[in-house]
Amino acid sequence: MVIRVTMLALPALMAGAAIAQAQGMPSFGVEATTDEVRRGLSWSEGKASASADAAVSLGGFDLSARMAATRGAARHLGADAVADLTLARRWTIGLFDVSALVSGHLFAGAADTAHYAELGLGASYALGPARVGAGARYAPRQGAIGGDNLYLYGDAALGIPATPFSLSASLGHSRGSVRDPARAARLRPDGAYTDWRIGADYARGPLLVGLDYTGTDVKGGAPGGHAGDRVIGRVRLSF
Repeated sequence: MVIRVTMLALPALMAGAAIAQAQGMPSFGVEATTDEVRRGLSWSEGKASASADAAVSLGGFDLSARMAATRGAARHLGADAVADLTLARRWTIGLFDVSALVSGHLFAGAADTAHYAELGLGASYALGPARVGAGARYAPRQGAIGGDNLYLYGDAALGIPATPFSLSASLGHSRGSVRDPARAARLRPDGAYTDWRIGADYARGPLLVGLDYTGTDVKGGAPGGHAGDRVIGRVRLSF
């Protein structure tokens, strides 16, 4: 019941923020990528995807919305698109930036109910152009994902001084309980798995061009497919 209420409340929260943001400065962006990959798994059936996003800070909270094409992905029951709605709060505690969030993932065009929600907690530390962080995302037990799902991750980023280039890397691990194996395989093929990513970005003004190498230790025949190593290109325009 808590998850259901959260999923219904998120769109209302974001709409309310948009109405009340007289003093807020929203940001927007559009992006094209050769594959919509999350945690090493393709969410767009291994095909090119496009997305649009918006974010605003209001009253100490960060609200964001992103919609991406999923291209009829079998992983998400044939959904054509996913909308990610997030409400986050950030604090500075000593030398660390700490954040907590709740996200709802809403799927359009799926053959059955595919929506789910998750909670997150993370912390990062920055020193000059370098930043390191770690965190967790937890999706409580929900029918759409066949159980619960815990994702633990660590990441790092480095801006190369006096250049428009930056480097980044991340390592994550997914695990959780299984009540419905077919649904659980959406987020966690093989029952549990590890993913990794190494990326490089070039940013000039509102334009960002990126290249990522991603991979997982998921076996090739895992449900949903599209979980192997790949190189992904990205182009983003912010305004």
